[in-house]
Amino acid sequence: MTESARSARDAEAVSRFVESFAAQLVEAGMQRMPARVFAALLSSDEGAMTSAELGEQLRISPAAVSGAVRYLAQQHMVSREREPGSRRERYRVHSNQWYEAVTNREAVLKRWEGALREGVTSLGADTPAGRRMAETLAFFEFVDGELAAMMERWRARREQLFGSTGSE
Repeated sequence: MTESARSARDAEAVSRFVESFAAQLVEAGMQRMPARVFAALLSSDEGAMTSAELGEQLRISPAAVSGAVRYLAQQHMVSREREPGSRRERYRVHSNQWYEAVTNREAVLKRWEGALREGVTSLGADTPAGRRMAETLAFFEFVDGELAAMMERWRARREQLFGSTGSE
């Protein structure tokens, strides 16, 4: 998009979208500031912004940006990159951020499955609590298998819709 097209964009409409989408993310359980930062990055043409740009657009402090980016990076939803020849960092959301975020959840599911297996063993499979643990474990094993199959179908669908986009 050219600079003139970018400047023609309704900044107020973009701000409304960012706040609206962030509110949806908050309702789904994300913290408010990371949700706002993520929505701002997602709506930027470059998919990347500096701390100063985020602070200016969202009217938040550098500390708020830093905390939000730290959380989003831990969730594999954004990455940090250095601007060439500068000490400034840019924060980038990639086209596959949802894939990365869901894939990260797979690792969490595996850890929960391990803990639940220990719980079944510790509680005894024949006890009411052990059976409840076993059912919970079976549920997470099912979800884990379905998630892996779904992600494979998404990779094929993404290739079909958007072609090979590399590691972005």
